[in-house]
Amino acid sequence: MTLIDSITAWYTTHMSHASIVALMTIESSFIPFPSEVVIPPAAYVAGNPDSVLCVTGNYLADVFLIVLSGTVGAMLGAIINYLLSMWLGRLVIYKFADSRLGHLCLLDSAKVKKAEDYFNEHGKISTFIGRFIPAIRQLISIPAGLAKMHFGHFLLYTFLGAFLWNIVLAVLGYVAHGQADLINRYSHELSIVLIALFGLGIAYIAIKQITKLRKKSDL
Repeated sequence: MTLIDSITAWYTTHMSHASIVALMTIESSFIPFPSEVVIPPAAYVAGNPDSVLCVTGNYLADVFLIVLSGTVGAMLGAIINYLLSMWLGRLVIYKFADSRLGHLCLLDSAKVKKAEDYFNEHGKISTFIGRFIPAIRQLISIPAGLAKMHFGHFLLYTFLGAFLWNIVLAVLGYVAHGQADLINRYSHELSIVLIALFGLGIAYIAIKQITKLRKKSDL
């Protein structure tokens, strides 16, 4: 049994809002842990009236509390990455990634560089979009810290990305009845669809703005 399997087994019998926050903090920090085994099972279990996650008696309200708990955890983990990266600097972060401890956290300099290249290519918005991309999700806060991105903007983009991603996971948990194999199979496809929809939304807004400017220039 791997470490992730052990933690998952523990989580199954200790599922609560506190454990959701704790595991999502881990998932969003240096230590990789799949959010797919945290939010979806909780969203499914919340439908059981005897569960500690059934707080309000209203299923949608209880799922919202789960999504909010997961988002708080994701924010905490992202802030840890951001602050450590900003304070320690690129040289130390890359050395840590290639150290023995870094490898135990499933890190290496190639993964950090991939996240940094993604951030440099897409800018601040990558801290939002990156939340939907496997392998980038957990590490996108590192280049944000290295670049000393405006902390308020970082918090906003991270919150929006984490909140929307947790909603996706909650819906998956409900539809797939908490089955990990189905959730893992379709979470990546859904993230691609969300990114595509977001891109279309941005394009639509840009086109509207360009059209308005052209109309003004024609007057």
